[in-house]
Amino acid sequence: MTRLSPVMASYLRDYLPGQRGFSDHSCATYAHGFKLLLLFAAERTGTSPSMLHIEQLDAELIENFLNHIEEQRGNSAATRNLRLAAIKSFMRFVEYQHPVLLEQVAQIRAIPTKRHEQKLIPHLPMGEIQAILNAPDLSTWSGLRDRAMIHVCFAAALRVSELVGAEMSNLELGAAPALLVKGKGRRHRHLPLWKDAAKDLRAWLAARGDALAPEIFVNRNGRTMTRAGFEYILDKHVAHAAKACPSLKGRPVSPHQLRHSCAVIMLEATGDIRKVALWLGHAEIRTTERYLRIDANRKLEAVEAVIPPELRRGRFKAPDTLIAMLVEGHVPKPS
Repeated sequence: MTRLSPVMASYLRDYLPGQRGFSDHSCATYAHGFKLLLLFAAERTGTSPSMLHIEQLDAELIENFLNHIEEQRGNSAATRNLRLAAIKSFMRFVEYQHPVLLEQVAQIRAIPTKRHEQKLIPHLPMGEIQAILNAPDLSTWSGLRDRAMIHVCFAAALRVSELVGAEMSNLELGAAPALLVKGKGRRHRHLPLWKDAAKDLRAWLAARGDALAPEIFVNRNGRTMTRAGFEYILDKHVAHAAKACPSLKGRPVSPHQLRHSCAVIMLEATGDIRKVALWLGHAEIRTTERYLRIDANRKLEAVEAVIPPELRRGRFKAPDTLIAMLVEGHVPKPS
């Protein structure tokens, strides 16, 4: 029997951050999913999580766990698939560490993902983006910071981790403003900054002062801005922007929607999915192709490129009601 605890610790602490280049946030997301799995397995097997063996996590238990999080926890099919992907990733790691478990790993990796409805990616039109950017009070220290944060997050299509982790040493505000982004999976990208975004950054840096934190954006105490801190700031300004832009009223806007919005706007402007993929830092262009379903211009081009069939035109003539009644056999009986 193979103890699960040391293998799981090596996977989360060494393999994911060291070999796969996962961020702390991604590792924490994986760890949360495994916590749910181990608590479920412990309840089913009557064994404490730290004493579980890998052999106890067979395909049947994994399938029962996936059904559990859907039916009992109310998770969506998409979340179910994400949990399954994490489990399969761990089992691939187990496969190399303990080849004797090859058959068990193969059975788990054969569990299919669940098909589900793929909704359009939520994004904001430029009018709503403009309303949010106009919400901060630029006469205050925090207003200058908030405007710059939101603008850079949108214009550079940054993930939250990339935004709060952006450092002063990676920022260029000379004749050609640009930002070196340390992206997901250790993939760096050098992004030119829009003129207005660079202008907001200069205004913020003039008010920032000599904060000790190396990051561009800091809180009131001069410490690094956190993910939760930016989410709070964005929510606050979205609520304020809703007064001038009613379509934002009661609408949840996440930081990732700013990234999606930039991707859609860039696709509409360039018509080149490859340029959008480079801007977003996607490892595979298939990830970027989901924005094609949103861009109506691509669909209009397809419609205009097709020659419609020539149809014979005629004039519709309503049938006589009495004849129609006789054909259908619905003859009313005398009263």
